Amino acid sequence: MDTLSDNVLMLKVKNGDIVKMGLLYERYYRQLYRFVFNMTRQKELSEDMVQNIFLRMLKYPEGFMGFGEFRIWMYHIARNAVYDHFKKVKRVPVHSDVKDYEERIEGGEYTDDHLEKEQELKILATALDKLSDEKRELLILSRFEELKYSEIAGILNITEGAVKVRVHRALTQLKSNYLNLEK
Repeated sequence: MDTLSDNVLMLKVKNGDIVKMGLLYERYYRQLYRFVFNMTRQKELSEDMVQNIFLRMLKYPEGFMGFGEFRIWMYHIARNAVYDHFKKVKRVPVHSDVKDYEERIEGGEYTDDHLEKEQELKILATALDKLSDEKRELLILSRFEELKYSEIAGILNITEGAVKVRVHRALTQLKSNYLNLEK
């Protein structure tokens, strides 16, 4: 039964078979959590938001028309939920908690190579946090979630060419941020 396509499952949910949302939940929980966490950098908030995203899909299934790809619709709802949250709390950028890195390093179980890699990841996370929400979102969708530019274009309601340009600009800004922090 779980070989049904995402679109078919969502259409069944739309027609009242809400049990099918469980299959979509199993397929996409981790992906949505990763996206939301990379946008908010808060574990508990991300968990709550993913639950709310699935609730929104259950509450407003009429938004899914059946054509197009389910994932695009789902990410569109997810990004709206994230931005609704940012507006509600008057977004104060949350930076990665370096305490976790420090605790792991103090444990003494890491080699010099591993410590160097950890330091690079810490700098990269800080550089990513310095990007605007829009640029960070583009990089998360394209690089972490590995969505195609055409899918991102559908989520953001812009052209694929615009996505390419914006991703390039975001990468350029990320590189600049990274190099400035590395000094």
